[in-house]
Amino acid sequence: MNTLIVYDSQYGNTERIAQEIGESLSALGRARAVRVDAVRASDLEDVELLFIGSPTQGWRPTQTIQSYLRSPSFDQLRGAHVACFDTRFQKPRWLTGSAAGVMAKRLRERGIEPAAEPTSFFVGGTEGPLLDGEVERAKAWAMGIARRLAPQPARQR
Repeated sequence: MNTLIVYDSQYGNTERIAQEIGESLSALGRARAVRVDAVRASDLEDVELLFIGSPTQGWRPTQTIQSYLRSPSFDQLRGAHVACFDTRFQKPRWLTGSAAGVMAKRLRERGIEPAAEPTSFFVGGTEGPLLDGEVERAKAWAMGIARRLAPQPARQR
């Protein structure tokens, strides 16, 4: 499965989640994590699964991710599966907001139904670090999505 993880990161926490997801999914095919400001339209060619990640800032994704979600290159994603994640404080969503929730909403507005519920991974402070177990939880979350979406081999009779 050809997977691309597009992310933005301020203190390195979202970047670490993106890199770990990419590393774990490389066992299922091509997987790479690319910072949003380095993504080119050609990077989306033949992508079967796209993860988009951002830290939650002011109840929403970073401005760079928001601009990316408005870009015309998303028209190439009509057949791809997309999942959104964020990093934020481990407090109720109504208190902290969720960049992943906002990103999923923007995708739906563009006619792209996310392949999974938006998911948050938690940090211990403004600059982090990620809470214990969050990297493992992110890898398991991404692997679960990829395995569910991967083509199943034909059964032999």
